Amino acid sequence: MKSVIIAFFLSLLVFFQFSCSEKKEYQNIPKEDSLFASTKPIHDSLFVGDKACKECHKNEFKDWQGSHHDKAMQIADENTVLAPFKGEEFTNQGIVSKFYIKNNTFYVNTEGPDGKYHDYKVIYTFGVTPLQQYIVQFPNGHFQCLRTAWDTKKNEWFDLYPDFKVVHSEWLHWSRGALNWNNMCADCHSTNVRKNYDANNHSYNTKFALINVNCEACHGPGKNHIKNAKTLGDAYQSHGELKMTAATDSKTLVDQCARCHMRREQISERYNFEGTLLDHYFPNLIANETYHPDGQILDEVYVYGSFVQSKMYHNDVTCTDCHDAHSLKLKFNDNQLCLQCHVPEKYDTSKHHFHKKNTDGAQCINCHMTGRFYMGNDYRRDHSFRIPRPDLSIKYNTPNACIQCHEDKDNEWAWENFKKQYGVPDYQHFSELLAPGLTGQENGKESLLTLIKDTLQPEIARASAMRAMRDYMNINDVNNLLQYLNDLSPLVRATTIDLLGEINNTEYASYLLPLLKDEKRSVRINAFYGISRLKEEQIPDNYKKVYQKVKKEFNTSLDVISDFAGGNAKRASYLLRQGNIQESIKYYEKALEIDNINNLIRTNLANLYYSNGEHLKAEESFKTIIKQEPEYGPTYYSLGLLYAELNQPEKAIIQFEKTILYMPQNVRAYYNLCLLHDKQNDFASAKTTVLKGITIAPNNVDLLYTAAYLFSKNGDNQKAVFYAKELLRIEPNNQQYINLLQQVGATN
Repeated sequence: MKSVIIAFFLSLLVFFQFSCSEKKEYQNIPKEDSLFASTKPIHDSLFVGDKACKECHKNEFKDWQGSHHDKAMQIADENTVLAPFKGEEFTNQGIVSKFYIKNNTFYVNTEGPDGKYHDYKVIYTFGVTPLQQYIVQFPNGHFQCLRTAWDTKKNEWFDLYPDFKVVHSEWLHWSRGALNWNNMCADCHSTNVRKNYDANNHSYNTKFALINVNCEACHGPGKNHIKNAKTLGDAYQSHGELKMTAATDSKTLVDQCARCHMRREQISERYNFEGTLLDHYFPNLIANETYHPDGQILDEVYVYGSFVQSKMYHNDVTCTDCHDAHSLKLKFNDNQLCLQCHVPEKYDTSKHHFHKKNTDGAQCINCHMTGRFYMGNDYRRDHSFRIPRPDLSIKYNTPNACIQCHEDKDNEWAWENFKKQYGVPDYQHFSELLAPGLTGQENGKESLLTLIKDTLQPEIARASAMRAMRDYMNINDVNNLLQYLNDLSPLVRATTIDLLGEINNTEYASYLLPLLKDEKRSVRINAFYGISRLKEEQIPDNYKKVYQKVKKEFNTSLDVISDFAGGNAKRASYLLRQGNIQESIKYYEKALEIDNINNLIRTNLANLYYSNGEHLKAEESFKTIIKQEPEYGPTYYSLGLLYAELNQPEKAIIQFEKTILYMPQNVRAYYNLCLLHDKQNDFASAKTTVLKGITIAPNNVDLLYTAAYLFSKNGDNQKAVFYAKELLRIEPNNQQYINLLQQVGATN
């Protein structure tokens, strides 16, 4: 399990009376009538297809034909399937897949969701190079992408995740959620997609206008454009009915391309070309699980999150400056691509790159656009366009281009040579402020606050810093962060809402209410969730109307992701904030039906069972987590607390001992274990435990107080006095500690 902070939901059930007075009004509220762009679907009849576009745009059609967009998805037949399907067998992780043709139809025999082998008919192909995937149909409208794909360069079968063992019952199995076409792929591989998910029976009726990424996937439906052009002839002028044209400014173009070229969460029911990116999706921010601490790519995050970090983006370089808009190919395949903007005499010389001309080391992209392989054989370059920084690699264990090429060298070597060639950098990259926060450095909090404040830094970096503040923030930081609810960046506003919305005190809801009128749907939805501890009757009259409108948007956003475990978990969290415990439990349980090994969700459910008095269910949930992740310490701690509450000290002691084994820095485990040993009249074990805890946390007042109590109880007043004095050293004026010192027979 990735880092899980066990939430104790009892605190979330406390509701405070809300004052209608507002503390600080959001400054840039648009008129309410201008909000809530239409989410109505676009009828398929408005999409005319590429053949109609070809009549007037022959060159563009020629460039697009055969491109990755053109071949994004196709019906499987003898012309589109690139693999041989002649009885080949491919084995990985003990699973044998056989590919063959029967009655002119393509089939695969492989392990299904029940752990048994079945024949599956291939319905669609996905992609052309460097790999092609194959899609089969399942009951209830589910379409699944096979995990075994065809390498179109090596002409061989391969496993997309060769080192990753997946059991057939897991969400990650090819036949389940992780490789489900309907919710993981369709929105970006076809045109005018409507997922049409029915949560009641976990079924889909997914529709699209055009099977691939056609002209109108980018430019919007073309029927009215063609009608007007034919009617008006030479007098025709576009009035914005088409998107992503030559007149589109650089950042808007990036925004429009990004909806498919980024890792994101969908928030609108469908993409209908109205509004902007943040009215339909919210991008993943820079975080340890997806990026390196300095923002370099790690997991499969696609392009947007990297590109908007770059100086290129902030200097109005856009996608089509490097890529042909229709063929998607690079305009140049050498340094000429970069030399469109950068002076050759300064940069395309060994005085700059210190490598021989026409070698790999002399290529701009190999130093400034390193990459990684995804899906087994698909090499993708990092679009953050960064200068290699071996010094930061030493500090934060991040990659750099130097030692990726010079594999026999280390970061120290790279840094020494960097200084000789370029000197010590006289600039500060945002990562020098973000990385300390993401890696838990001593100055992490201060660095994050500095980055958030600097409006000249990329907004994704500032928003990511705000997100990272959740690991540092205390109540004293709130007043300083409230100002960012009015930030010019919607990413920063939305992330600030998330952070402040976690405060279990509805006093701060007054700061979030104005954001219900934000111009971006993603911000409005976050604001609604942020104030969700309020009951509807607590909403001030001047917000009741907009509250109801945003409530519909929020519920739609939950419906859109209801086929994901995380979507059901978010609904469960919302219901819990509303005080609806039973419904919250129901949706956590639904989440586990989708992903039975998601132990972050199971931990939340177990704790909710616990707080709701359903102790047997809580116990079974904790045991399931332990079975799946036997070295995850926090679960032992939670189970120990449960047994202690059930007055089963022997069982609780075992769990706290295991907690300490796997989480030796968990001070509360020592404290609770010590008390249990004392309850069992085992002074020797209690003493050993509390002293171990004090060794780890010498200033922990709970452990020091317990030590003084234990030694006094067992007649060792000298040691009791010692620990009582240690308490007073830390808090000299604490009356409780003064009384304790007096009780153990000492004088000041």
